[in-house]
Order: sequence, then structure tokens, then C-alpha cells
Amino acid sequence: MSITTKQIQNLRSLLKKETIAWSALNAEVRQLLINEQLLTISTHRSRKSIYAPNTEALQTFLEQRFEELRGINWDSNDLGDATSRSELAAYSGNSKTKEIRSCPGFIVNSYDPIYAKLNGIDIVIAPEEGTMVFIADWEHFKISQEVLVVGIENMENFRRIKEQRYFFPTVRPILFVSRYPQSTDLRNWLQIISNEYLHFGDFDLAGMHIYETEFYKYLGNRASFFIPTDIESRLSNGSTERYNTQYAKFKNYIPKDTRLLSLYEMIKHYHRCYDQEGYIDPKIESRKKEE
Repeated sequence: MSITTKQIQNLRSLLKKETIAWSALNAEVRQLLINEQLLTISTHRSRKSIYAPNTEALQTFLEQRFEELRGINWDSNDLGDATSRSELAAYSGNSKTKEIRSCPGFIVNSYDPIYAKLNGIDIVIAPEEGTMVFIADWEHFKISQEVLVVGIENMENFRRIKEQRYFFPTVRPILFVSRYPQSTDLRNWLQIISNEYLHFGDFDLAGMHIYETEFYKYLGNRASFFIPTDIESRLSNGSTERYNTQYAKFKNYIPKDTRLLSLYEMIKHYHRCYDQEGYIDPKIESRKKEE
């Protein structure tokens, strides 16, 4: 798969939250990113354009999928820094980037031990403070039916799950999962197992759309979207800028999962969104350490 200097320039635009023309990316690259749900398509009359609703996820995917893109300074507008064909050739031995999957799998976390099996061998998921566990051989990773799988969209929340444990009383084992590195491996694993899946993402139109297109579409009512009891008060003081940015892309979006309608109506009523990072409470973990 070839990525030219012009393609890199257009990818930079996407990472700057800009909308670009449908034809700005070559068909192969564009379809790859659409398949990974990293691009949103919008149509105005007969003209189509594309937009990246989650730029962090897009950058992660590009750098994991294409080894040669890892050295690029995405913040620079200078096409000379590691983007010329000669530099790519010097870096990789080939002026065309190589599509790779050097890191298949997904990461998991927990604040209580989770007993599981990997390739038929008993293992315990119990990360030490400041660490996570990467499941590379995910096709042979099995957990007990009673375990609730909670998918966390943002890495900051995933890294600091102990500061959000007030959401999830330990009445049943909970395994936290993340799509990082960006791929369909997590979703494919969720389709293999039969556990309940709870999606904890941003409380905005893009967050609901990610849940529906990447999880609910494939898992049905076995998947649900986490809605905190105080979300209305949080939304009433949320971000209007985020809402306005997303509105053009999602103005025609209506949730298919009817359980989302109350949240959807709140967001539309207040014209505001709320980041899930706002629910991180450092006091929770500090109190636990004092006990």
C-alpha cells in the first residue's frame, strides 16, 4: 500500500481535526480507515468529505499499522521532515510504506484479580500499580462467564481505573479493556465470547456513534452504553464547542439502540457534550490507600 508525501499531508489535516475531500486520500488508504471506523463520511449535495472523529485513535492506528510513519512529526507542516520518498526509502529500504500488524491484540486492566485462561493455561490478570496487561494471543484468551467486560474509550480513564471504581461496585468481576492499539481485535474477541459488554466512552454524539457502529452493531443487546446517574447535571455544564464541532457530522444521527435515546435527547437539549475524563476522581484512590 503506497503512501505518498501528498497523502501524509492530507493525513496531517485529518489529525488537525480538519475535514478533507473524499478524493484527498487514495481509495485503498481511505477504505482501510473507513473499515476501522476511523473516518466519518459527510455528504453535502453531491460532494463527499471525510473527517476523523477521534484523532488520537487515528494517529495510534497509523503508527501501529505503518512502521515507517512512526518517525513522522505530525505537528509539523514541513513536508521535508521524514516525508519525502527519498527519506522514506532511506528509512525503510522502500519508498512505499509497508502495511504491518506488528502488535495484534489489545490491553486489559483490573483493580481486582481476574482469573482467565490463555492457550488453556490458567492465568491471573492482576496488574501492578502503573502497569497494564497486553493480550497478544487474543483468540485463545478466555474468561469466566460472570465477568463483566467494560470497554474504556479514552486512555487516561483506562490508565486510572482505580480512580473511577465508585462506578463499578465489586459485586461481580470486572475486566477493563481498550482498543489500543487501534484495530478490530477487541471487537472480534467480544464476538467469540458471550460475556456482557459495557461501553464507557465520551458523552457526545461521536461517542454514541462509536459505540453503535463498532460494538452494538455486532453484539446487539449484549452490549450497552454506560450512562452515569448524574450525567444531566454534568452535560448542563459541558462543552458547547465540542457539540458545535460534531453537529455538522452527526446532525442526522439518531441512535438505533433505544437505551441511548435519553442521553441523546439531553445532548440535543443542552447543545453540550461531556468528556469521560471528567469522572476521574483522584480522591477515590487516595482514600483507599489511607484505609
